[in-house]
Order: sequence, then structure tokens, then C-alpha cells
Amino acid sequence: MNAASEPDSVSSRLTEVIRLAIAEAGGWLPFDRFMALALYTPGLGYYANTTPKFGAMPSSGSDFVTAPELSPLFGRAIALQLRQALQASASDTVFEFGAGSGALAEQLLDALGDAVGHYRIVDLSGVLRARQQQRLARFGNRVEWLDRLPDGMHGVIVGNEVLDAMPVQLLRWDGAAWAERGVALEGDALAWHDRSTALTLPVEAAWVPGTVTELHAQAEAFIATLAQRLQRGAAFFIDYGFPQAEYYHPQRTGGTLMCHRAHRADTDPLQDPGLKDITAHVDFTGIALAGQDAGLDVIGYTSQARFLFNCGLLTLLADASHAERAMAQKLVTEHEMGELFKVIAFAKGCDFAPIGFADGDRMHRL
Repeated sequence: MNAASEPDSVSSRLTEVIRLAIAEAGGWLPFDRFMALALYTPGLGYYANTTPKFGAMPSSGSDFVTAPELSPLFGRAIALQLRQALQASASDTVFEFGAGSGALAEQLLDALGDAVGHYRIVDLSGVLRARQQQRLARFGNRVEWLDRLPDGMHGVIVGNEVLDAMPVQLLRWDGAAWAERGVALEGDALAWHDRSTALTLPVEAAWVPGTVTELHAQAEAFIATLAQRLQRGAAFFIDYGFPQAEYYHPQRTGGTLMCHRAHRADTDPLQDPGLKDITAHVDFTGIALAGQDAGLDVIGYTSQARFLFNCGLLTLLADASHAERAMAQKLVTEHEMGELFKVIAFAKGCDFAPIGFADGDRMHRL
């Protein structure tokens, strides 16, 4: 491992990049710009450096675990829904955004078999791409990596824990008006600094002074762009979050911004940038409206647990070992991933009733 890959070096070098960006911006960076630098600066940002990310236990050196790493039954269940969507869209192409360790891609390719002729991955991280290529080598040229969003897409899109990693704007309520929260310097240290703004929340409420929350302009713009590029097909996004009425509840005074490192959570993204993940829960109402306004049909919204049950998880569990059942249980129990994680689906140019939402659809709550 070279010196630039050592954790302390990564963070110190990235902090210097951020300091220079603050200076070039006149002394203040909006938080979404800081978050983009902290996560995606080439070679230094959290998703662009060589530190471990995904794993079931802290002993692996990882920071968090995602559903595909918990259980291969996650991908096998989702494959049933994707197979239906591929048939409905008359396509053999799957697009995955933010493929992480490649675990979900591997599970889907194994489960879908010949139904997938092309599996195209769009991932901003060159480091993760290299790991994905190694893991998925046995699938040969069926798997492709794209450097950017295709101009035209015909097929089925899937994204697991992608939207939560998109940079967010931060707003703070002082009792009279919203201010935009950003990052400035106090000496050499990164520090919070608020500025007046015309930005406001999409809902009105009796906000508590000091409330801090997020806006998801970048994630919503991403969905709108997908709508423009998708010619025919469907899209499924799995992530943690809430509908707007729950997301912007006046009792949620601290927002949802969170950092993850060594399987522990903290709320200070300014400390050790590049060495921990930074995320925010998803405003699923905003995501649904962004897609709908751009020409997509919203065809389903439900909890991850309900979606997986609808996709046959119980049948898959019948043949699983005790250990496999114990891990898969974390996908669906309320205090683990089952309720906090949601699935939202869109379609364009094809008409079908997605099996993942056959029971327990919550579109009326968006």
C-alpha cells in the first residue's frame, strides 16, 4: 500500500483539497458541494479511495453492510421482479447504478441466467469498478461498465442504496427563516457556517428553532434525467427513507444526515473526511414527483420486507439453512432493514402490474 492510500494520508490530503475549494469559493462551500468532495474526489473521496467499505463485521475493516452482503436471497428475490419487468419491456438489458461490491450484480446474473444478455453498471468509483470486474469476471462480456449515463436506455434499472449517497443541501431554521448550512474555515479547521437563502422546504409546519434538515435536489435531478433517457422499461430503487409527511415532521429536529465508519454511526461529517460514508435518508415523495413530472409512471412503493415477501422470499427460505435464514431475517424484520428500507418503482412505455407490490402497496402515502 502506497503512502497516498494510508487512511491518515487520505484524510489529510482530502482536507487540503476541501480547504482549497473553500478558498476558491470565497470562504464558504454549500454542504452539497462539501459532500460531493468528501465522497467522490478522485483517489481521496470515500468512494474513490482504497479503504474497505462493505462487510458484515467490523473485523473485516469494513464500515457498513448492505442487503446483498447480508444474504444472497436478497438478489434472488429481486430477480423475480426484474424478470417480470424484462419481459414486460421486451428487453434483455439490466442497468445497475452504484453496484458497490458487485454482490447484487452477481446474485441477479446467477438468478436471471439467459434472461439477461447485457448487464450494464454505472459506478463513479474506479476502485469499486476494479473490485466488481474481478468478482464478475466469470460472466464475461455480458457485463459492461459505463463511464456515464447512456443517452438512450431500453431495459430495467436497479439501484440499491444509491439515492442516499447523493449530495444533499442542508437547511437550518432559526425561528424566523431558513438558512443554508455550509462549510467554512476556522483557522485550519473545517466548521459549520450558515448563510441566508431563498431555499425552503416543500411542506409547512411549526418548526422548532435550531431544526436542521435536508433537501434532495441532486437525487431528484438524477431521477428526472433517467426519465429523459429511459425510452422503454422500468426502474426499481431500494433505500432507507420516508414519505414527505414523515421526513419533514417537526419532531425530526436533527434531520437524517449520518456518517458510518467501522459499523458505527456518527453525525459529524466534518471529522475525518474520506474515511467514512456520509448519507441522508431519502424523501420518497420528492423522488416520486421528480419521476412523475419528467414522464415516468410511479408503479409501486412499499417496504423492503413487503416487497421481498411478494417476490417469494418465504419460498426461498424454505430451502435455506438455519444460518442463511438468520441472516435473511435481517432483511425483513422491522428493527433491522424491513421497515426503514423502502422500494419505489417507475415504468415508461410498458404496462404491467409489478409483483413486488401485489400486497401492501403504499403509493397512497406518498
